Amino acid sequence: MTAQDYVKTLGTGWNLGNTFDAVYREGNPTPIQQETAWHNPVTTQAMVQLVKDAGFDIFRLPVTWFQQLGPTPDYTVNPAWVARVEEVAKWALDLDMTVILNVHHENWHFPTEENYPKAREILTNLWAQIANHFGDYDKIIFESMNEPRKVGTPVEWTGGDDEGRGVVHKLNQDFVDTVRATGGKNAKRWLMVPTYAASSDEPAMAHFTQPNGENIIASVHAYTPYDFALSDNQSANQWGEEWEKQIDSLYARIDKYLLQKGYAVIMGECGARNKGENVEARVKWARYYKTAAKQHGIPCVWWDNGIYVGPDNSELFGLMDRKDVRWQYPSVVDAFLLK
Repeated sequence: MTAQDYVKTLGTGWNLGNTFDAVYREGNPTPIQQETAWHNPVTTQAMVQLVKDAGFDIFRLPVTWFQQLGPTPDYTVNPAWVARVEEVAKWALDLDMTVILNVHHENWHFPTEENYPKAREILTNLWAQIANHFGDYDKIIFESMNEPRKVGTPVEWTGGDDEGRGVVHKLNQDFVDTVRATGGKNAKRWLMVPTYAASSDEPAMAHFTQPNGENIIASVHAYTPYDFALSDNQSANQWGEEWEKQIDSLYARIDKYLLQKGYAVIMGECGARNKGENVEARVKWARYYKTAAKQHGIPCVWWDNGIYVGPDNSELFGLMDRKDVRWQYPSVVDAFLLK
């Protein structure tokens, strides 16, 4: 089937955020130290079962690897870290969910020409190890990078510049070539590659070129409308027609710059944060956002960082109470699943 046909079979997803993608304060943490570094509890099989029972079909497993890598030139991954990632991935796979496995908060893929040789060295070594280790699994999608961008620069979140977008493209191609070279099921495995910063803004998508090869999916993120879904603006917490227009505009851009070129798309991260317990407004957001996505054949994966209470400036995207293993906002979950 075509990539666009394939993604239409995937349903709706959930991110295990702020967990395996956490960054420990310093040094080389143990697997459990890193997994819990951002104050989420140790992941359990019951949590994964709750995700499945709700009706989610995709389990995105964001993973940060750099604190578990050995020295150059091999960059050997800590076997205990790989084993723990595999354990959680297998819980989802055993429930017939599709797993998206990526490299997340990395500090080595800053996309400049000067840094490219070093970034390529780490990326190819790391992905060769991941691809070989997970190569026998059928329902794992590999995702090259998460939001690769020039961190701390004026173009970090503006869709990038020619240099940054060009280096991201080269790294995406290196990723595809590395995975394919491992053979076996990886020769035809579905792969995801992001735009610059996984941005759904016009400059990033307009200049996106998919790597050479088959079975490739574009990865974008969109916390849209920004004021309602992502910003710290606590007064932007009610739903209205102006927000619907911004969602319509988002999917029109994706259609123009990606879908009409024949690219398949997965919305790897999205969500609307809790602002003063505005549950009904978030229900309306989820239903409108997902309906628009479904009309365009785009699966969406909610960013659940495990945080649902805290200061006003916290990114309260959590839907699951992981301590008690229950949904904190079941109505938002149902709306996002279009129940």
